[in-house]
Amino acid sequence: MIEIYTEQLAGIEVLHAAPTGQKQNVLPTVLFYHGFTSSKLVYSYFAVALAQAGMRVVMPDAQGHGARFNGDDESRLRQFWPILKSNIDEFSQLRQALADRNLIEEGRLAVGGASMGGMTALGIMARHPEVSCVACLMGSGYFATLARTLFPPQEQQLNETLAMLAEYDVSKRLTRLADRPLLLWHGEEDDVVPAMETWRLQQALMQQGLDKHLTCLWEAGVKHRITPGALDATARFFTQHL
Repeated sequence: MIEIYTEQLAGIEVLHAAPTGQKQNVLPTVLFYHGFTSSKLVYSYFAVALAQAGMRVVMPDAQGHGARFNGDDESRLRQFWPILKSNIDEFSQLRQALADRNLIEEGRLAVGGASMGGMTALGIMARHPEVSCVACLMGSGYFATLARTLFPPQEQQLNETLAMLAEYDVSKRLTRLADRPLLLWHGEEDDVVPAMETWRLQQALMQQGLDKHLTCLWEAGVKHRITPGALDATARFFTQHL
């Protein structure tokens, strides 16, 4: 049995799930991030699965999404990269708010996400050594190159965007992704975030001997969507490593 609440955390509306009767207890905790143009509610099946496995799950709405959406779809489509950056930046506030309430079991804080959320998870892992393990589903950490093809900014804004992303890209932070368990999952036929992005990171880690804690899973014939297998793999990963 689990309980799920919608509440404010660090000024951000989040979905908060925990095993029944344990919401105020110290628990292993996962912050899980949703995809672009989606919301915490759409991805709430992750909250259900992980809470059933005994974890606290906190799922924030990204800037311009869910409870934070102002209804302007066109404007949001031009803001993918600033929204991704804000996700990464807001992590510290959410973590501190949970710590202030003494809800995180010491040394057992994890991050996960899918699509833009997976990219968020990699960006957080590269900057926050206090995160104990990370799951990235159908994402990428190579922001600077991907920004040229995935929701690319207008030409006059490209250099500004690339400069903004330079400190968040994982290409120069690979060692930060290697000292803790990392799950990468991708559908081989992904038509939004190419599976080659995950292969690229896997190969970079392997070539530098940094893949000791890496788990990389692929699903043949799967486009840009989460499958039951991906959900099960994520739950198993956090159950084993968190």
